[in-house]
Amino acid sequence: MVRRTGRRPGNPGTREAILDAARTVFAQRGFDASTIRTIAGAAEVDPALVHHYYGSKDQLFLAAMRAPVDPGELLPTVLAGDQDGLGERLVRMFLSVWDSPAGTAGVALLRSAVSNEWTARMLREFLTTQVLRRVLDHLDVDPAELPLRGALVASQLIGLGVMRHVIRLEPVASAPPETLVATVGPTVQRYLTGELPR
Repeated sequence: MVRRTGRRPGNPGTREAILDAARTVFAQRGFDASTIRTIAGAAEVDPALVHHYYGSKDQLFLAAMRAPVDPGELLPTVLAGDQDGLGERLVRMFLSVWDSPAGTAGVALLRSAVSNEWTARMLREFLTTQVLRRVLDHLDVDPAELPLRGALVASQLIGLGVMRHVIRLEPVASAPPETLVATVGPTVQRYLTGELPR
């Protein structure tokens, strides 16, 4: 029997090879510049196999990140309703994830990102493309302001996550979620829609 050469067929190691290739390509090129075809080439598989295992590029990215949740499933609830309540809804969603068992993976990712540039790069891509972009696309503000607004929102949410779950600074660590929603939400709202200094 003649052995086939060339691209790797589907087998138990193929999924992990695709994920390894995806992590490398996403980290090097960023989410937007990465393609399923490029990732498939790096994994030495047919692009159809990548689609078969992971569906879309977004789903592959979430798998490569080992993301505990899919923001695409959570954000429609945040984005529903008036723009004035967006900050509070965003903080509420953030806490609902971070305060749940799924938040453990987020805390581990955050700890790793502090000391590992590759993880930091992947976390930046995740925040930018999977969370912030989807929120910022719904704002009626000057498009030139979006990068700063997004970075400010991320600084507030990640800071809240660090204080609540990593450093465990009291009383933030044990505060009821609605207390934090009521106090942090308006700050996030100001970053989203408030006046920025010129």
